[in-house]
This record gives sequence, C-alpha cells and structure tokens, in this order.
Amino acid sequence: MTARPYVLEGSGISVRFGGVQALTGVDLGVRAGEVCGLIGPNGAGKTTLFDVLSGIRRPDRGRMLLDGVDITRRSPVWRARHGMRRTFQRQQLFGRLSVAENLLVAQEWRGGGGGFAADLVGSPARRRRERERRERAERVLAACGIGALGASYAGGLPVGQARMAELARAVADPPRVLLLDEPASGLSAPERERLAAVVRRLAEEESCAVLLVEHDVAFVMDLCTRVVVLDLGTVLAEGAPAAIRADPRVREAYLGVS
Repeated sequence: MTARPYVLEGSGISVRFGGVQALTGVDLGVRAGEVCGLIGPNGAGKTTLFDVLSGIRRPDRGRMLLDGVDITRRSPVWRARHGMRRTFQRQQLFGRLSVAENLLVAQEWRGGGGGFAADLVGSPARRRRERERRERAERVLAACGIGALGASYAGGLPVGQARMAELARAVADPPRVLLLDEPASGLSAPERERLAAVVRRLAEEESCAVLLVEHDVAFVMDLCTRVVVLDLGTVLAEGAPAAIRADPRVREAYLGVS
C-alpha cells in the first residue's frame, strides 16, 4: 500500500542563533489522518521547529510545503487561514473574553456575510452565520469536555481547563494541520484521556494532520502512530512507537538506558 503524501512537510530545515546551531537539515512530514509525536531532550530544537513550521520564524535554510505548495515565506496569518493551527507551551487565550467568545473569535476571519451594512441591519444571512458559529463553538466545547465553561472568563481558568480551552479554540474552525506544543502539561489523568480522544477524532474523522511535542513519553507512545526524535537539532530516529522505544540511540539520548 502506497503511503499518502504529506500534508505538511519541512525539508532541510536549519536555524542558527548566533553561535548556536538549533536545527541542522531537519526533514519532517505529517500526513492527513496521522498523529505524529515529536520528542527529544530539552534543547533538542522542538519548539524552534514548531516556530518554523507555523511561520513565526523563517529558517536560514530549507523550506516548508503545505499540500505540495511552498509556504516558506508565508506569514503565520496566511498559514492559519489555510488550515494550520498551533497551541503554545504557555496558554495564549484572550483572558478578558469568555471561553465561548474565544472560539467565536477564531471563526470570525471568514466574515459575517454582507459586510458592515449587514451588521447594522441584522440581515438574515448574518444572523444565520452567527448562529452556525455559536453552534459549532458549543459542539467543540462539549467534545473537549468543557461545555459548561462557555460563559466563564478565559483568564480565570485553572491550567488544565485553560489548555483544553486553547485546544478548543484551535479546532473551532476545522484545521487541516494541528501543531500542539506540550498539550498535556498540567492536565489531570481524565483531562489527558479527553485530550487524546479529541486528537484521535480529529485525525480519524476529519483527516487532520496532527504533530505534537510532549515530554510525557507514555502519552506520546499511546496516542501517536509515528514518533520522530530530535537530538541536538537533528533527527535521531523516526518510526512506530514500539521501534522508538527499542532504539538504543533513543534510550541513551532521551529515554534512559536500563
């Protein structure tokens, strides 16, 4: 069976910070419907790679492709509007808005139908679009296990709920590619199970390509279908979770030698 092409692909990515080579010739791709884990010790270059893939940082060398189209010079906004979404290690919610309003903001870029005039007169098209967005927000919040928090101010949420709210906002407008940076950090065991269920559903039912960075190796090995290991800015190993667990180079560099 021929493997599906990559939805998002980075080729030969290199980034240097002064005298520090953060990434060197990294090749990485994620396919539709795949959950791929990115692991490695601190300083391996994981967040730098995420910054490059999401458009926050331009690489010194290499390029990124989205559905085969070169997006290396495209902005983070352009990438987001073409289906790439990202969460961060530190929560980036709009704290003064409610949780539901955070999800509505994520959908607002598509426009309301009819422009400013339609807003003023409350046109049927505008009201219908607004109703659809609110219904979508309610469904996503329920799927993320925080349906009861829609009216709560995002800035007052504890860490676990804030992470789930940020995930909900990232998928409020259906993503093509989802980049999750330490999504399980601060979550309780039930919240981690909910997170895993949401990610699996996105991959399986909506054919989303998911790439996640996470230090909880057990969580990664259970959730992901493929794992990539970074070490000192290069790809050390890549493969199925079982193969990564058994790889002596990975055990020495990251997992620990028994």
